[in-house]
Amino acid sequence: MKTFLKILRLDVLPTSADLALLALRLWLGATILLNHGLDKLLHFSEKSSGFPDPLGVGNTLSLGLAVFGEVVCAALLALGLLARFAALGLVITMSVAFFMVHKAVLEVGPKSGELAFVYLAGFLALLIAGPGRFSFDQRLFSKGAPPKA
Repeated sequence: MKTFLKILRLDVLPTSADLALLALRLWLGATILLNHGLDKLLHFSEKSSGFPDPLGVGNTLSLGLAVFGEVVCAALLALGLLARFAALGLVITMSVAFFMVHKAVLEVGPKSGELAFVYLAGFLALLIAGPGRFSFDQRLFSKGAPPKA
């Protein structure tokens, strides 16, 4: 019976918070970069005049801030380089998107902020937890010997 319960609890799988943080950083960072940031960067001039301006700083600057978050911060986060700074940039970007652009709407439909809300949760978790052991931050800024793999 104990063996059966271990299988149901998936105790047979190894646990590693650091590996989970790596997976989360790569998954969220690469996805927002490739699915959202890259399009904004490549079509910046076409998108700038019609881009939302929730902060009242102008459409072009608002788009520039979104590109900074969704390209620069996303790439840094995926690499685990200055990861908490990058996560903070993405938390701010997704907070503006969810609360100001989507008006905190979680309903299904074209104006839903559900995706921004989910990204926000993941980036907030990474901001709190940090990048984990498998990151450039750990290699570059940790005190003492490099961690064991």
